[in-house]
Amino acid sequence: MPLLHLIIIAVIQGITELLPISSSAHLTIFPKITGSKDQGAIVDVAVHLGTLVAVICYFRNDSKKIFRGTVGLIRGKMLSKDSFLVMCLIIATIPACLIGLFLALTGFYDDLRNNVLLIGFAMVFFGLILWWIDRTSTTRKYAHEWTLKQALILGLWQAIALLPGTSRSGITITGARFLGYKREDSIKISMLMSIPVILAAAGIATQRAIEQADYLSLRDGFIAGVFSAISAFIALSIMMRWLEKVSFTPYVVYRIVIGMFLILWAYN
Repeated sequence: MPLLHLIIIAVIQGITELLPISSSAHLTIFPKITGSKDQGAIVDVAVHLGTLVAVICYFRNDSKKIFRGTVGLIRGKMLSKDSFLVMCLIIATIPACLIGLFLALTGFYDDLRNNVLLIGFAMVFFGLILWWIDRTSTTRKYAHEWTLKQALILGLWQAIALLPGTSRSGITITGARFLGYKREDSIKISMLMSIPVILAAAGIATQRAIEQADYLSLRDGFIAGVFSAISAFIALSIMMRWLEKVSFTPYVVYRIVIGMFLILWAYN
């Protein structure tokens, strides 16, 4: 795969995976504009792992808690705050895994992923939902106040992201704002929720990636992973600092523009 094309794919994935603007919409537009082929399973796994590295590095203190909590759960220590955080993340991941498995086994997901019109409408609709809930949310909860019940609720919100164009980060941030969490804390919860989801997605694609493995594809995967991690970390850093001054409105406007573009494209 040409180096420039590889870098563009990695940067697109790295930025759009974490921002509330839908990676699936952008990865639908890019090949249609350029006429490029699918980048392959190894690159898919690599760019997802790249965004995972970015999340872990940015929220390194919380990532340490997740690691300690996971070790604690394995050892049967379920009463610590770290173990409780891990249990919340597990519960929040279950709905998306179950519904995702159903869609994969029935073949519905491929139909959804290739529906440009549906992706366009999802971009516009869920962007407006984010805008409305962000503006009307009044309570001020913090991430450390997360409960198992709220984890399940946010897990159901996250499952909606299986609809291409929704944006996993966008819908979970929307759900967290709906539950009354501050903007920064909504993002933190959303990003921490991405850790098990990305691991699950990478795990599913790993077998196919191993079957395709050769020197060139592994090289491409390494390059894509590095650029994906760098771009994701920069995008996340900018978003966290930006929200100290502005709301999610710029992302919503961007979603509407891209969504309308896809809708017009689908009708032409």
